Amino acid sequence: MVFKRLLGALGVGGPGVDTVLSTPAVQPGGTVHGQVNLVGGEREAQINGITLGLVARVEIEHENGESHAVREFTRAQVCGPLRLAAGEQRAVPFALPVPWETPLTAVGGHHLAGMALGVRTDVDIAGQLDRGDSDPLAVEPLPVQQRVLEAMVALGFHFHRADLEAGRIHGTGQTLPFYQEIEYRAAPQFARRCNEVELSFVTSPHQVEVVLEFDKRGMFRSGDSVRTFRLDHASGGHDLTGTVDGWIRGVLGH
Repeated sequence: MVFKRLLGALGVGGPGVDTVLSTPAVQPGGTVHGQVNLVGGEREAQINGITLGLVARVEIEHENGESHAVREFTRAQVCGPLRLAAGEQRAVPFALPVPWETPLTAVGGHHLAGMALGVRTDVDIAGQLDRGDSDPLAVEPLPVQQRVLEAMVALGFHFHRADLEAGRIHGTGQTLPFYQEIEYRAAPQFARRCNEVELSFVTSPHQVEVVLEFDKRGMFRSGDSVRTFRLDHASGGHDLTGTVDGWIRGVLGH
């Protein structure tokens, strides 16, 4: 274990903290389990509370271009006030719910290029907040999401990159202040009408909204076309290649 020393109002020699995830990979709507390990410093410390948050790197567009910022999108208190004696070791278990709209960071055991997401530990010690580093968390697809991603590959689309965009997707049930875009280069059979496709999931306990944004080759004045399709979670038990192919052909006019 690698303990991070908490400074707060205690300065050098304060207590240390190390957060350990027993579920380093999770699905949207799941729960991250683990424990926060504390070790006392040179003297007794008053800890007012420990909070965990899920944080992600988000791209923000503005007039001068774009920038990136770390945004917290859910948090839960692990424990309330406690006194930690000098040299004392204590483990605080936790269960952190993961929102259904949490973006994916790994598919098939492979990290999605462009994604950065983790669990951050905040400790209120002696009235001062000590904000720790984040521990990486892999978020893997739900079965229905996996089927859609498999369909894209089966149809010949090539994954390019993924990122999180600040803002909202109009007409969906999105609740988070950002959304994920998974970008694909067009499959050969669609290349004459489409440069690329950006895929977004807006997931709830009842359904998954699949948002496809097409960069079309001069077919619309704006150059882009966005369509939203809906699937229930039971669809994860079926091959969706034909379904996704029908969506795309319907938009591109094949």
